Amino acid sequence: MSEFFEVLTDEHRTFIAKQRVFFVATAAAGARINLSPKGMDSFRVLSANEVGYLDVGGSGNETHAHLAADGRITIMFCAFENPALILRLYGRGEAILPQDPRWPDFARHFNALPGTRQIFRIAVDSIQTSCGWGVPHMAFERERETLSKYHAQQDQQARLEKVKARTRSIDGLPVTPPDRIPSF
Repeated sequence: MSEFFEVLTDEHRTFIAKQRVFFVATAAAGARINLSPKGMDSFRVLSANEVGYLDVGGSGNETHAHLAADGRITIMFCAFENPALILRLYGRGEAILPQDPRWPDFARHFNALPGTRQIFRIAVDSIQTSCGWGVPHMAFERERETLSKYHAQQDQQARLEKVKARTRSIDGLPVTPPDRIPSF
């Protein structure tokens, strides 16, 4: 049975802090629904109704495009150990880019990761928990280092120039790229 909450409780925060992976879902009119797995110690609870995550460059930038077009976002955490639980955060999000004057205030909550391109800030308006009894038991083995190694070996200025040229999402929606290397 599911239960809804208006604010993140201490129990929610403890559960979120234990999770090694989370899933992000967004959508915009005329575009595909985007669902992305995330990890790399990139998620932070900022307050009872605000969360954020550090975004590292990957295959596209659909989350940014969808949030600019529509704003809706769902974050899902699920336990792969006991006790079983699924926790969803529903809200509205925005991209905070390195050129945004708010960048330093948000970046201080995160550890720098190679390939960082933006921070997603989410105003949470509803929290839902459900049983999670259908989720299998799985054990965490280790983090994948491939993406961090890939970004770390790149020349940062060349990477920035490449990223600045990407102004459209996979579905052709507008994306605002970073115009500087992020500072932490």
